[in-house]
Amino acid sequence: MNLLDKVKDAGIIGAGGAGFPTHAKLASKAEYILMNGAECEPLLRVDQQLMAILPDEIIKGFEAAGRLVGAEQALIGIKGKHKEVVSLLRERIEALQVGDFVQVKELADVYPAGDEQVLVYELTGRIVPEGGIPIQVGCVVVNSETALNIYNAIQGKPVTEKYITIAGDIPNRVTVKVPVGTPVMDVLKLSGIEDFEPYAVIDGGPMMGPVMSDLGGYITKKNKGFVILKKQHPLIRKKSAKTDQARRINRASCEQCRMCTDLCPRYLIGHNMQPHKMMRTVNYSLTDTEEQKIAFLCCQCNLCELFSCPADLYPKAANMMIRQKLLEQNIRYQCSQKEYTVRKNREYRLLPSKRLIARLGLRDFDKPAPMGEVSLRPEVIRIALSQHVGAPAVPAVAVGEHVAEGQMIGSVPEGSLGAPVHTSISGTVTQCDNGFIEIRRD
Repeated sequence: MNLLDKVKDAGIIGAGGAGFPTHAKLASKAEYILMNGAECEPLLRVDQQLMAILPDEIIKGFEAAGRLVGAEQALIGIKGKHKEVVSLLRERIEALQVGDFVQVKELADVYPAGDEQVLVYELTGRIVPEGGIPIQVGCVVVNSETALNIYNAIQGKPVTEKYITIAGDIPNRVTVKVPVGTPVMDVLKLSGIEDFEPYAVIDGGPMMGPVMSDLGGYITKKNKGFVILKKQHPLIRKKSAKTDQARRINRASCEQCRMCTDLCPRYLIGHNMQPHKMMRTVNYSLTDTEEQKIAFLCCQCNLCELFSCPADLYPKAANMMIRQKLLEQNIRYQCSQKEYTVRKNREYRLLPSKRLIARLGLRDFDKPAPMGEVSLRPEVIRIALSQHVGAPAVPAVAVGEHVAEGQMIGSVPEGSLGAPVHTSISGTVTQCDNGFIEIRRD
């Protein structure tokens, strides 16, 4: 079995949160393969620790992926502030004798350094076209945990575990490895909190992650972290605003100052994303759909909404309103521009992470979340058949059937983009409907 088939059969998807099937990326040929180790979301600590604890495995998986796509160079992007990890990676690259192919490139400690298109520009100087993907400029991007999963696939091990940071206003900040399908509440309780009534939980990082409406879910291969804050925290209140509320506030207060656009990371690399125009469109009910199409260029980093706006308004919400309206009309953005130039003021408008953390009211919680030796053994797991971009997996087991840890229980539909799923425990299938496969431990 070749590497591409191993990656596909292992069910590897983007571990950074996007969930795109990795085998589809690695089926392309590229000049560069890039590893996203920026982990620019505040408070999350997975990638930096994995690179410190398992450097050889990550480097080997990354190198193998780079050879597969025919890359000329494999570049690891990591923030320069992680000096010990940078030094360790360079030492291990030389020890593994892959220094002629794999290199470490340091990134500034800014947000969003880990945005895929920002990363491509920082590491290669190339600009991905508007609405495009990195392969259009000869690049393939994988996350550091994804590189680890590629290494594991070479050893015949599928994705059955996930690394997750639990952070926020909690007694016990920790990063843990848990079985896919574990109840979310079991993971949240590792924070040292038992009663979650006074708390809200952000699924992912504090910038892009949504506030969870239900804590009764189950861990998927896309989960990256949980940020737990008191319900009255300003960030929770801001992220919990309803669409109608955001529209009313925007209409009452937006003065078209352009700050949302001037700090937009996609605008700064030369794209035509202009959030202030989306605010204008919603506030004045403008009807020019051609100009509104730029709403599709938003990367949803939330910088405009959670930092840039001096009036604390909702530019991203306005953008999403327009995008949804256009989708309902089956209108899409068509890129016509061929060449892009970085805005001349970009270097002066990069946002330091520490400043962002202070603005979010998270400075007191910006502390280590060390990798913990925690052993979660859930009695029942639920594996989602759709935890990736593309078609849901098709059940390959039936109720009453016994399955062994690591066994494929959901396969990719013929001719479809997707990823298989595997059981993370040995046990008996007790339910197989509503998009889940439930398994009770032996």
